[in-house]
Order: sequence, then structure tokens, then C-alpha cells
Amino acid sequence: MTHDHDLVLRPSAAQTEAALNPPPGRNGGDLVVETLSGLGATTVFGLPGQHALGMFDALRRSSLQYVGLRVENNAGFAADAYGRITGEAAPLLLSTGPGALTSLAALQEAAAASAPVLAISSQIPTAGLGGGRHGYLHELPDQAASFRGVVKSVHTVRTQSQIPSAIAAAWESALTAPHGPVWVEIPQDVLLAETHLPMVTAMDATPEDVVPRPELTALAAHLLSSAARPAIIAGGGVVRADASGKLRQLAEKLNAPVVTTFGGKGAFPWEHPLSLQSWLEDRHTTDFLEDADVLLVVGSGLGELSSNYHTFKPRGRVVQIEADLGKLEANHPALGIHADARLALQALLETVEERPDPTAEDRVRTVLTKVGERIASQELTLEQDVLASVRRVLPDDSPSFWDMTILAYWAWSAFDPRGTNTMHSAQGAGGLGYGFPAALGAAAADPTRPVLAVSGDGGALYSIAELATARQYDLNVTWLIVDDGGYGILREYMKDAFGEATATELARPDYVALAESFGVAGVRTSPEALETDLAKALAVPGPSVVVLPAVLRMFAPTHLG
Repeated sequence: MTHDHDLVLRPSAAQTEAALNPPPGRNGGDLVVETLSGLGATTVFGLPGQHALGMFDALRRSSLQYVGLRVENNAGFAADAYGRITGEAAPLLLSTGPGALTSLAALQEAAAASAPVLAISSQIPTAGLGGGRHGYLHELPDQAASFRGVVKSVHTVRTQSQIPSAIAAAWESALTAPHGPVWVEIPQDVLLAETHLPMVTAMDATPEDVVPRPELTALAAHLLSSAARPAIIAGGGVVRADASGKLRQLAEKLNAPVVTTFGGKGAFPWEHPLSLQSWLEDRHTTDFLEDADVLLVVGSGLGELSSNYHTFKPRGRVVQIEADLGKLEANHPALGIHADARLALQALLETVEERPDPTAEDRVRTVLTKVGERIASQELTLEQDVLASVRRVLPDDSPSFWDMTILAYWAWSAFDPRGTNTMHSAQGAGGLGYGFPAALGAAAADPTRPVLAVSGDGGALYSIAELATARQYDLNVTWLIVDDGGYGILREYMKDAFGEATATELARPDYVALAESFGVAGVRTSPEALETDLAKALAVPGPSVVVLPAVLRMFAPTHLG
């Protein structure tokens, strides 16, 4: 009797010959790039360093496209965006110690946003591993310990034969729902040593499906089908799982209004009659969701920004679908379904019953009218006009990347993404400097369409060095910098809390002149000319900078009283 596990694929004559006579001049770094190519990678991001030179030397013997940024954290943001746009694991090549540690904030954002980043770092020589103090350059007693609380998994290599399997395991981890960053580290001597191992030709690292338990989806389907006032909160998990089509079918079958979280922008059509859009920081939306007798939460942990700063208190039954086990029922008791959003929504679609509700669309319109009236009462015409100008000129299929800045906070609630996977921001971890380097990563993923980056002047200073990267690779990114003279939102917070602001005002460069010094086209605009100037910049291939001097204000919060 033959069992499947007894079957072994026999190598072909050509494979045997290649194994017996591998090309000369290869090192451990070649095993890294060969494995990445075998897994399907086409583009890698990173920054070279002394211990990592074996990997970078091997790049010239590979077909991988390399995009080198100027700061490791920015390289991490670029890889994050590449992973979000393509759904592939984005390789990030780093060096030991300071180089590795500089990527931590970017990896935290990738973890919070479920972006698949495959970080591969060098390590000190093998003889120095184990926590002793040998005095190697860049030495840390336990480098991996700095990353264990940030990434999904850590993989430490000690010999060349471990490289392909370790990278394949990390790749599988990064792409298993929930997607996320992973960490591989390889000692310098292992990367530099000549290798006689055969070339890595094919790798199998198929992510595991996170499948819902059928008894849970059956109960969820019954609750939703029999609900009087069902509602849906759609988070980033819907976008990462490419499940927006299934979400729409389910919402229409149930006649259930849908609100998307800021990380779930685009999970549901903005102008759909059942769309509550993204007004989560509004009490009218919060009240509506609290009134639902059955609330389906898909791909969201209902964290601070998704719960109107934890003021949301559901009164009905909550059904939560979440691939991240740690987020399941972390904030509210629920019927918790640990599953990939796509698989769980498909299971619900197959079992829910049609639920007619002639009032659902009217109730959605009522909420959106109340939200609109609240915003209109605050005399925020400038802010709305600026955001509307951006929306009018940005092509519908162009991705946009938003830094932590006031215009982005407006966009979280008020911007129509006009696409399922087109609007991205750093709201997962909330760090500055995301917008521009992330946009560069997206442009590397798809050079055929313009990409928009939006930053404040404070956030822009975090990533200004990447103007050199944009020019070197001629990446098709237009960078809108809203210059308000400092950290605008912190200025508002401090004035509201303490009566005056401290440490929020910034000296900054002439951004137009600075861009031009890098060979990047720059223009200073105004709110009135923004639409014309931004449209021109987006229409010209290659990098460009548009600077808008303007002090924007946030709409009043509803969670404080």
C-alpha cells in the first residue's frame, strides 16, 4: 500500500547535473536571493551595511530588482506599502545592530496594519552569538529579542543549509492571515562564506488558511438573518483578504448598513445606499452602531480609533470575525470567529437568509445628514475644500499614502478612496514619516500609475532624504506637503489641554528649493491653486513636490463629553 507521504519527486537529469555542478563564486548571500526568487519575489528594498554585504553582492548575480532607500525605517515603510499593494511578502534587507534597530518603527506599523514584510538582517559572526560580549561592531547581546514583540515570527540562521528553509518558513508566516512582518537574521560569516550547495530552484511556502468553524458561522448567520437592526463594521482585514466583494454581497443580502474603519477604507463602496462611510469619530455614527441588535465586526479589533476612543458601547449581540487571535473579543464580548475574513464571509453568504428592510437606506441617510450638519456648523470650509481638491484630481485607481497629519485625519473620515486597496495611512502604529517612503514602495510595485503621498511639514522632515531615492529610481510619486509651521495636531491638542503649545513649532527648509536641489520638480501652491497645481504634478511622470502653506484645523471631537 502506497501512502502520499511515501511519494518522493525524483530529480530530472538536468536538476541532477545542476546540483552536482553548481556555479562557482557563490556565497551564502546567493542562497538568500535564490530563495527569494524561488518563492516568487521580484523586488527587494533595503540599505547595505558591513555585515550584510554578502547579500548585496549576491543581488548583482540575481534578477531581483533592488530599491535602496536612505534610512532603514523608510525602507521598511516602502516594503510595507509594496506588501499592501501587491499582497506579496516584501523582502527588506538590513544590516546588524543600528541598521536593524532603525527599522523597528516601520515593522511596528506593518504589524499593526497586517502588511507582509520579510525582513532579513545580518548578524555578527557566528562565534559571537549567544550573548557574550565579544566587541564586534554593531554587536547586541540578543538582537532578535528587540524584534520578538513587534514581528509575527523570528528565524535565526546559523549555517548555510538553514537559509532556504528559514526564509521559506518566514515567507509562509508573513502571508498567513493575519499578514504581518517577520524577521530572519543570518550571521556575517555565513553570508560571506563560499557555498558549494546547489542553487535554490524551487521553494514551497504556501500560507495556511485560517478557516472558520462551521458551528460558529451557522450561529452567526442565524443571528444576522433574524436581526431587526443589523449593522456591519468592516476593518482592514477585509481589504487584506481581498474580501470587499463578498462583504458587499452580504450587506445587500441582509440590508445591513456598513461603516468602514480607517484601516478598512475602501472595503465598502463609499456612495452605496447602505454605506455609513468612515465617520467613526462622530457620535451620530456611534449611536447608530450601539443601537444595532446584531453587529457584525469583520477584520477589526475595535481599537481606539475604531471605537470613537473606546466610547462605543454596543448594546446588541456582537459577532466578530478576526484572523488575529489576540484581537478576538479583546475589547467587547462577542461571538468570536477566528478566521480569515474572506473565508468567513463566504461561509456567511452561503447560510444567511435574505432579510428585507425598507428602512435601512433611510436610516443611513439620516445619520449621514446629521454628520454633515455637525461638520457644516464648525466653519471648516478651507479643510473641506482642500480635501475635495485632492479627491477631484487624484485618478480613481491611484493609490494614496497619508502621513500622520491633520489633512490625513480628515481623510480618514471624509475621503472617498474610490477603490478597494487604494488609500493607506500610518494609523496602525501612528508613527511619523510614513507617507512619502510608502508611496515610493507603491510606485516600485506599479510604475504605470501616479502615486500620491501626503505629509505635514513635521512628517516630511522624517523622510526628506528619500527625495534622492525618488530621483535615482525615477519613481512616479507626487508628494503634497501641507506646511503649517510645526506639528499641527499636537499644537491643537496642547492648546486644548493646557492653553498653550510647547515644542510644536519647527524651523523648516524651503521645500521647493530643496526638492529642486535633488532634481525633483517643486511648486508652491495655495488652497485656490491646489487643484490645478496638483493635477499638473500628477500628470507628469516621475517624482514631484507640491507645497501648500496652510494652517488646517480638525473638526471637533465627540468622545470627550
